[in-house]
Amino acid sequence: MLLYDPTVTGPELSNARAVAVQTIEGKKIGILENGKLNAVNMLRETALLFEQRHGCTIESIYTKSNASAPAPAETLNAAAENVDFLITGLGD
Repeated sequence: MLLYDPTVTGPELSNARAVAVQTIEGKKIGILENGKLNAVNMLRETALLFEQRHGCTIESIYTKSNASAPAPAETLNAAAENVDFLITGLGD
């Protein structure tokens, strides 16, 4: 059995925010859907508004299999390489 001291602080983490997108005009959109009913339909409709209003293009649709869990690192890394920003949300 392992015992942990709850008063000990954890290791220092170095987290940094991504650089903010300065403009969305003409940017490549990624859609991250969570597999819930209607999620991809709602997100596509939202992305279409960006296409119509800002000249964006839908580049890729990424799927995560569990709505309650974070997207896998491989999915997020692929999105970071291929699109300028992601749209995500729930469909229910």
